[in-house]
Amino acid sequence: MFTETLSKAGILHAVARHYVIKGLGEKNFDAIPYHEQVILRVPLNPGGSESALIGKENLRAKWWAPLPSLLGKVKLIDSFVNEDYTATTVEFHCEILNPACTLRVIDRFVINEEGKIMEQENFFDPRDLTHPGSKG
Repeated sequence: MFTETLSKAGILHAVARHYVIKGLGEKNFDAIPYHEQVILRVPLNPGGSESALIGKENLRAKWWAPLPSLLGKVKLIDSFVNEDYTATTVEFHCEILNPACTLRVIDRFVINEEGKIMEQENFFDPRDLTHPGSKG
């Protein structure tokens, strides 16, 4: 998808930014270049980040299913690439409609040679979601 014309760093930045802008921003799961055996760690998953969701269709059914109705606007802040060009992080703000709040998120991705997301871990403070009205 991104591998034909970009450098390794460019591919990693493109995948991370595409996830935020096209995936979350346009509420389009199919736009996210997940590998079929992707591993996702999310603080709000039952069992927390220690309990990974595995497999693209599992993510679609368990993690993504409620998101389109909960997501508002997303604002991309920046993306970063590690020195050996195997991982990227993306920083963004994600508006949640219910309960109304803005999450300040950093997602870390491990990307394979084909530009597919092999692993993803979300980092954000979930208190605005779990305790509406409190400021973390």
